[in-house]
Amino acid sequence: MTRQDEATDIRDAIQAGRTTLGIELGSTNIKAALIGPDHDVLASGSHAWENELADGLWTYSLDAVHAGLQGAYAALVADVEQRYGVRPTTYGALGVSAMMHGYLAFDADDELLVPFRTWRNTNTGTAAAELSELFGYNIPLRWSIAHLYQAILDDEPHVPQIASFTTLAGYVHRVLTGRHVLGVGDASGMFPVDPATRDYDQRLLQQFRHLVAAKRPGLHVEGLLPEVLVAGADAGHLTPEGAALLDPSGELEPGVVLCPPEGDAGTGMVATDAVAPRTGNISAGTSIFAMVVLEKPLTSVHHELDLVTTPAGDLVAMVHCNNGASELDAWAGVFSEFAAALGHPSAADDVFGALFTAALDGEADGGGLLAYNYLAGEPITGLEEGRPLVVRTPDSRLTLANMMRTQIYGAFGTLALGMKVLHGEGVAIDTMFAHGGMFRTAGVAQRFLAAAVDAPVAVAQTASEGGAWGIAVLAAFTRAAAEQPGLTLDGYLTDRVFADAAVDVAQPDAGDVAGFAAYLDRYSAGLAVERAATEAL
Repeated sequence: MTRQDEATDIRDAIQAGRTTLGIELGSTNIKAALIGPDHDVLASGSHAWENELADGLWTYSLDAVHAGLQGAYAALVADVEQRYGVRPTTYGALGVSAMMHGYLAFDADDELLVPFRTWRNTNTGTAAAELSELFGYNIPLRWSIAHLYQAILDDEPHVPQIASFTTLAGYVHRVLTGRHVLGVGDASGMFPVDPATRDYDQRLLQQFRHLVAAKRPGLHVEGLLPEVLVAGADAGHLTPEGAALLDPSGELEPGVVLCPPEGDAGTGMVATDAVAPRTGNISAGTSIFAMVVLEKPLTSVHHELDLVTTPAGDLVAMVHCNNGASELDAWAGVFSEFAAALGHPSAADDVFGALFTAALDGEADGGGLLAYNYLAGEPITGLEEGRPLVVRTPDSRLTLANMMRTQIYGAFGTLALGMKVLHGEGVAIDTMFAHGGMFRTAGVAQRFLAAAVDAPVAVAQTASEGGAWGIAVLAAFTRAAAEQPGLTLDGYLTDRVFADAAVDVAQPDAGDVAGFAAYLDRYSAGLAVERAATEAL
């Protein structure tokens, strides 16, 4: 097939609505990805945004959500038109994903009661601790139920008015379809899910009802939570109002089927073909987290590990770190400014490539340097706030190579502490699949991550597309499942999506493993310095 013929086929698929659209709202970027019938990315669009600190809590306004959706969608349509000379008006399916957890509470008229409280907030310590003890199940600070219970404990005036609460993905899905639903993976970060029923745990719902009965009699949390749907379910259709919100130009037609809205953890699993037991994935962005699909439940409760599910409802152990690649981005920005000051302005990708490549020449343990990427609090290490730090002893070797290796190690430091707990549970991992912008420079972050988790790390060509591509694939699966009852998500990914995917696998290097272990010992000891910095600065 000639390139012209291929472009004609793509144009025909776009005009006939045989493409699938995925939109993911990340921490700093809202991205839209359009995929064809073969799941290849045909076009993309993005919109940058940032959270804001309001009254001591991290939030995004709903106006910013709406504007960001429109911006990302408009950029996608413009990309389609530039590439193929047509503008899409409909799709075979559509999906929305976003940052998991957090708290969006609405009254009976669907009016937001308090500003959206994101996963990044750590003000829920009392609630999370009480719920974890009551349930015998780790409830992290960022979970939606912790936010609700903390609001109850604090006697916040909005609590009696709550008619529903949800996550960011659940909110966007509702404004597009009118349905108060959530994919099981995202739902499992609101309230514990029973993997046997793939729905909220009924025993724990009852315990919660009894817990709040004295303060809030009649509050039945099961009536406030979204309905849980597994991957492949029909989660509603794009309404005229939803179409107008996404595309104010009026070109987008209503009626498109939507898949269940999912969290970024679920789309990361899909984007890396890591939904089967003994596989896992690591998503590296503003936050960084690892997901490992379990063969059986864990024997103990660990505050370092969340228990969530795949989009199909299988149990997953999650190591979630609030801090990821943002500090790396900041240092890359400094070096970009330096290059420009020397008269050699460089593209961001070139700067990252040079810095990451330099890290390969660093000493295996980072030369005695330490880096903490803590821009925010980090529950795994017990820190309520963060202070980015570079720390070294007088006899350390400060070189560009050691500095950059240490910065990459620092991005994986807290994650490695959580993974050690998982290894202590005897959880076997055949392969960890990684995705995110950190892995665009081949053979660097991937190699160091293999050392950090002491397991093979695979990166596919789709890795840099991330969650927008993952939710687009989930939307395509919804359409396929309707045509083929009994089709499983694992089978669909293995046989149709990744059958011919190019995957690069990095095995752990013994020298790197030993070097990272030495670094991690120093990292653990140095947490006292990080803690002192949060108290002093």
